[in-house]
Amino acid sequence: MATRLLALLVAFALPLQAAEVAGVKFDAGVRVADTQLALTGAGLRQRFVFDVYAMGLYVRDAKADPVMQPGAKRIAIHMLRNVDADTFAQALVDGMRPNHDAATMQALAPRIAELNAVMAQMKEARKGMAITLDWLPGTGTQMTVEGRYTGAPIAGEDFYRALLRIWLGPKPVQDDLKKALLGG
Repeated sequence: MATRLLALLVAFALPLQAAEVAGVKFDAGVRVADTQLALTGAGLRQRFVFDVYAMGLYVRDAKADPVMQPGAKRIAIHMLRNVDADTFAQALVDGMRPNHDAATMQALAPRIAELNAVMAQMKEARKGMAITLDWLPGTGTQMTVEGRYTGAPIAGEDFYRALLRIWLGPKPVQDDLKKALLGG
C-alpha cells in the first residue's frame, strides 16, 4: 500500500510532458502575461494531403474549458509550409464563420480586419516560422512572429474566443486537431 501511494505521489510530482508534432517540439509550459500556462495538447493542421502547421494550446487550467476560462492563453503555431498572408488570414476567417452566427461575425469584422492587416505586413507565413496568438487580459490579442510583437493588440476577449473556436468550436476546422489540442 505504501509503495502504491509513493508511486502515485511521484507521478503527480512529475512535470507536465512536452509534446512533439511533425518534428516540432512544444514545451510543457510557457509564461504569458506573468502567468504560467500549461500545454493542453498539440496537433497537426492538414489541408488535403499537405501538412500546414503544427499547433499547441496553452492555458492556466488544462482541465477547464479552454475557450471560456479566464486569464492568459496562447495559441502556438509552427508553419510546416509556406502560405501567403492573405490565404492564411482567409483560412482563419473561414474557420470562424461556421462557429458563429452572422451578427457575431459582423461584430467581429473590424477586429478581423485588424488581424488581416497585421498578417498582411507579414506577407507570408514561411515554413519554419513560429507564430503565437496570445490573450493578454486587459490588453487584447497580441500576435508575435519569431518572438517579436507584430502589430498592435486587438481588443476584446470575444475576439480571442472566436479565434479559439476555429480549432475548438462545435465545428472545428479539423476534428482530430481539436481532439489533439484538448489532450486526446
